[in-house]
Amino acid sequence: MRAIVYRGDSILQRIAEEVPLSEIDSAQIHEVIQDMKTTLHREKFGVAIAAPQIGISLRIFVVGGHVFASRSGEEFDPKVHKDHVFINPEIVKASKKTVIGDEGCLSVPGKYGTKVKRSEKVTILYYDERGKCHTRGASSFLSRIFQHEIDHLNGILYIDNAIEVIDVDDELKPI
Repeated sequence: MRAIVYRGDSILQRIAEEVPLSEIDSAQIHEVIQDMKTTLHREKFGVAIAAPQIGISLRIFVVGGHVFASRSGEEFDPKVHKDHVFINPEIVKASKKTVIGDEGCLSVPGKYGTKVKRSEKVTILYYDERGKCHTRGASSFLSRIFQHEIDHLNGILYIDNAIEVIDVDDELKPI
């Protein structure tokens, strides 16, 4: 488990390094992924986490299994709804239609974007933790998560482009 890196740390402003395909199945990369999962699960309001958020400049993000349970309207069961790992993700298609929505970030505590503009739908190309290549489309909340996390990998925080950001206390933070 690692500590969350907060806004102001230079690693959050850098473009993360690609993971060489030959190293995806290495013990080092699997340790990073496990650290990301453990750190994400420790956070009350976390839905996803990017490697730079734990101080590692690699193009990896993890989306919590509870996100996929809620998308299917099911009660979260960690044995059924596994965390999803995205390595070297890239957006290969984004809808022209945009939507304004809410966002928070583990690296920007005490702030909440009430108006953040994103593409309504995206398609990403990525590798899983076994090195298998996938293409996945997303809409709604999952699309927003993908865009938010890929922004982290490109050195961008949601507050850099938010239309409106408000101060919140811990009790008001969204999931």
